[in-house]
Amino acid sequence: MDLSNYLEMFIEESKDHLQAINDELLKLEMEPNNTSIINEIFRSAHTLKGMAGSMGFDDLASLTHEMENVLDLLRNSKLAITTEIMDAIFKCVDFIEKMVESVEQGGDGKENVVDIVSQLEQIQNPSSLHHADVLDASLEVAVAAELVIDEYQYTVINEARLTGNQVFQITVTLDDRCVMKSVRAYMVFQVAEELGEIIQTHPTVEKIEEENFGDSFSLLLLSQREMQEIQTQLANVSEVKEVIVSERIHQEMVLEKDVDKPSQINQSQDKEDSADSKKKHRSKSIRVDIDKLDHLMNLFSELIIDRGRLEQIARKSGLSDLTETVEHMTRISTDLQDLVLNMRMVPVEQVFNRFPRLVRDLAKELNKKVQLVVEGAETELDRTVIDEIGDPLVHLLRNALDHGLESAEERKASNKNEEGTIFLKAYHGGNHVFIEVVDDGKGINREKVMSKAIERGVISSEEAKSLTDQQIYALIFSSGFSTADKISDISGRGVGLDVVKTKIESLGGVISIDSTPGQGSIFHIQLPLTLSIINSMLVKVEDETYAIPFSSIVEITMVSPDTVSNLHGQKVIQFRGQVVPLVYLNDVFYVPSCEIEFNEQQLYIVIVRKGAKTVGLVVDSVLGQQEVVLKSLGGFLNNLFAISGATILGNGEVALIIDSNQFIK
Repeated sequence: MDLSNYLEMFIEESKDHLQAINDELLKLEMEPNNTSIINEIFRSAHTLKGMAGSMGFDDLASLTHEMENVLDLLRNSKLAITTEIMDAIFKCVDFIEKMVESVEQGGDGKENVVDIVSQLEQIQNPSSLHHADVLDASLEVAVAAELVIDEYQYTVINEARLTGNQVFQITVTLDDRCVMKSVRAYMVFQVAEELGEIIQTHPTVEKIEEENFGDSFSLLLLSQREMQEIQTQLANVSEVKEVIVSERIHQEMVLEKDVDKPSQINQSQDKEDSADSKKKHRSKSIRVDIDKLDHLMNLFSELIIDRGRLEQIARKSGLSDLTETVEHMTRISTDLQDLVLNMRMVPVEQVFNRFPRLVRDLAKELNKKVQLVVEGAETELDRTVIDEIGDPLVHLLRNALDHGLESAEERKASNKNEEGTIFLKAYHGGNHVFIEVVDDGKGINREKVMSKAIERGVISSEEAKSLTDQQIYALIFSSGFSTADKISDISGRGVGLDVVKTKIESLGGVISIDSTPGQGSIFHIQLPLTLSIINSMLVKVEDETYAIPFSSIVEITMVSPDTVSNLHGQKVIQFRGQVVPLVYLNDVFYVPSCEIEFNEQQLYIVIVRKGAKTVGLVVDSVLGQQEVVLKSLGGFLNNLFAISGATILGNGEVALIIDSNQFIK
């Protein structure tokens, strides 16, 4: 059987189970007596073991089996949770992650796990475990001693007897060391079906598939074969320890309606459990290759461009039938657009999930007591943004934990709780997602940052005098700080943070800092919901058309040229009680003059904002709102000032998309 087709599914599902195990282990450290958490971990480990075994990764399956044995002892209260056991299980999970990564990269999924296996074996109590297995098996055999059939099965058996079939009850016991019980049970079923027809199993097929049974299971088989042949064939299946075959005569068959009330209750309960199991495992979602989603988005982007062209043609033609059809198509395509964009949206939880483990390990390494509080993990972002945001957040978290939070002794001396707290928050705001990394540490030392910036030539002494606190804190994003020799020079903040800022800005986002000495720091990240289709305002500058993203626009106003003043060589206007500097786009982009005459008595000004700062973009006219598809300008036209990309309008004209953030320093 070719298993290569299932490899990608195995890797994805293995990662899901490993993430679930990591999450539950962190909960277990906080609630060591909660057996439901141990059961969740056990189930994930059990499934992972079965998948690895069926795919032929025996080392991975064996290591998971050893970890599963320890978990089994914990959930049966035969072991008490200790730091040593938790560290061993975490270490085991790390090895399994390495093995899965090896498989993903085309390797054999093997690692040197001798030490960790030895450690797990030392933790286990083999005699106790063996006793528990034997007890479970004996209980299972006792329960399965008398299979109960319903009326339909009773009728089938009677008809089968007329054609020479006999009814056999078969009890199969698997080897104690069997790693994949459900796989072995499936192989037994395959052999049994070649010998006859399976009428019933105990436990149910669903429970056997989930390995929710001991070491044995029973089945009723209709067959014309001899009893000895059936026993021999089934006993030949690998890892089958014992096969007991007995013939059931007509008088021995127990009908469901003849069973007393308690049995009926148990039988109905089994059916309910089976139904619940089916419901639980009936997935309403499918995995879709990312490339297919990207291709779908590209095709839809072209559809948006053609939609704009049709709308323009309909307006010019004046044909009511065409206009109505285009309007209907616009409504449908808008709904389709929302659906396509939602398909690409994934919760930031996919990124946040790995951070609790990162914080736990780093806290132990630094000998600090730290609590990570995650809020808003369900907040959704475009997949493209999600793929890129992970590394910057890792850097910010390591920075906060390593250099922001004090040691337990320092916190006590400052009358703080010796356990530091890092908050990781995500929430929606308009067309943006905001992520905050907050710590309650010592904050940023303003004077040290300023002196370091002057020393490295990032700013001059004169410039430093006029800077606000926020502007000083923002200096730690300068590339000059990444070469700091001693972390303590600036409390460690700023080492490599220029890379974080560059990555955030490449995603169309903004990062800023607030800090209070002695109380902590907040890193604010603002990101666009999607990078593909954006709402924009089309404007004219001379004969050229530009698109300004709606998310940046505060207001559009018209003013008289007489209201424009000069302030230190900068043209400004008074707008709603504040001074707003003006940027003339025809000067910035060197737009050639055209013969079109615009209203010179009024200036169209688009007020845009970045954080708390505003700027007015002076244009010649405003065309109106339109959804545009953001297209890259390619490798030859990168790093253009204040241009984030281009789009194709309905009339085939190319319009540049303005990045207004670059006008605001």
